[in-house]
Amino acid sequence: MAGHSKWANIKHRKAAMDAKRGQLFSRLTRELIVAAREGGPDPETNLRLRLAIERARAANMPKENIERAIRRGAGLEKGAEQFEELLYEGYGPHGVAIIVRVLTDNRNRTVAELRRIFSRHGGSLAESGAVMWNFEKKGYIAIRPDGQDPERIFELAIEAGAEDVEISEDLVEIYTAPEDLQAVRQSLLQAGLTIDNAELTMRPRTRVTLDDHATTSVMSLVDALEELDDVQQVYSNLEISDELIRKYEAQAA
Repeated sequence: MAGHSKWANIKHRKAAMDAKRGQLFSRLTRELIVAAREGGPDPETNLRLRLAIERARAANMPKENIERAIRRGAGLEKGAEQFEELLYEGYGPHGVAIIVRVLTDNRNRTVAELRRIFSRHGGSLAESGAVMWNFEKKGYIAIRPDGQDPERIFELAIEAGAEDVEISEDLVEIYTAPEDLQAVRQSLLQAGLTIDNAELTMRPRTRVTLDDHATTSVMSLVDALEELDDVQQVYSNLEISDELIRKYEAQAA
């Protein structure tokens, strides 16, 4: 779960089959609305909107729902909610640094819910800047090799302008400068690769490793935060072993 990690991608891949599809579509709708509001309704010139559309399609969100959300965000339909994008900082169990990205129409409700979840799981909200210094904004691309040579993906990514590539057992994670995300993504697509996920993320500069019990307690906090309707993404500087990820995936299956 370092930044946007293998664990996050496991949950991303399962999103289309999530039993709470209504909550998933609500989260995607908010992302589409805000992306269209801030960058315009044309995905050809609005990268954030293009990526939001791709995530919505991957989750099997109906085309008419996607188009309606874009129109609402662009001000072409009446009654669009005024969502505000905010970043909250906090500490999980054992001092793990956590950043929570929300889209909310009521910040008082959101902060009260976040404080309750952090407290219940042995963590706490922190003041602005408390943990942000340990994170940097990056472009992020995740690819499952599916029989392809991860080293080839590594080479293609570096040639395309990626800053760093991390290879694990079943995932290649590619990091770029935020402004280079689209160029790297397009180059990899042209090379015939299938991209699992592409988005802007917050990557930790330094990471921490805990034992399995402590790691699981942090994962439980992150799960609880992601259950909140206003929460879009949760980032942390916790490193999770492949073995523990496999256990998590087996339990979630």
